Amino acid sequence: MNDQDPRSAGPGRSTAARTVRRELERLGLLLASDARIPSVTSLVAGGPIRGSWWGHPAGHAIYQVLGELEDGNEVLMVKLIAGKITLVHRRLWPEVFGVGLGREPWQLRGLSPTASLLLKRLDSVHAFRADELPEAFPPPAHDARAAMRELERRLLAVTTSVHTASGAHSLRLEGWPAVGKRLGWHARPVRPESARRRLEDAVRELTGFADVGRLLPWPSSGARRARPGAAAPA
Repeated sequence: MNDQDPRSAGPGRSTAARTVRRELERLGLLLASDARIPSVTSLVAGGPIRGSWWGHPAGHAIYQVLGELEDGNEVLMVKLIAGKITLVHRRLWPEVFGVGLGREPWQLRGLSPTASLLLKRLDSVHAFRADELPEAFPPPAHDARAAMRELERRLLAVTTSVHTASGAHSLRLEGWPAVGKRLGWHARPVRPESARRRLEDAVRELTGFADVGRLLPWPSSGARRARPGAAAPA
C-alpha cells in the first residue's frame, strides 16, 4: 500500500501512527475508514471524515499511517466489519485465523464455480496473483478478480493490491497459511465457533451495538446487551 519509506513520514505522522497503535492495542479492532465506528481515518484526522478521505487535508498522513502499519507486518488487515478493511491486533489473530481456516457451511455454501476453482488452487499453491493464473485456467481475468473478492468476503482468503514488475497493479490472493507465514504467526487458531463468538464480543465492545449480525460476514449467534447509550447500527 505504501510506496514510500515510512521512516521519512515526519514527526507528525509518527505521532499519529503511535496513537493508532495505542488505540488498536486497547480496542483490539479498528476500521481503516469509517465515520461512525472507531477508525484510523478518524484518529488521524481528529474527527470523522464523511465520504472519501483521499481529498481530506489529512489524507496523505492517513495514507502514510496505514502504509506504515501494513508494511511493518504488525497488523492483520482483513475485510471483517461491514465488509470494510479492519485492522486486527495480534491478540485477536487466533480468532480471525480460526474463522478463516474453519471452512464452515456459511463460507462454502453457494460459492461461484470460479471461486471454488480459485479456492482449490489456493489449497495447492497458497498464494497467487490474478495475472499469474495459467492460460489454461477457465475464467477470464475479470471473473477471477471478482471471485477473489468473493473468497475474501467469506474470510476464506485475504487479498492485497500489489505492484507487478511492469508497474501495473494486480490483485494477490493469499490463503491463511500464507498470511500466517507473511506475518510470522504460527500459533494454534481458535475453534471456529468460539472464534466467532469472541470476535462478535470484540465488535460489540468496539461499536456499542447489541446486534452485530449485520456487520459480520457470518450468521449472527444472536444479539447481546449493548453498552448503555449505544446507538443502533445504521
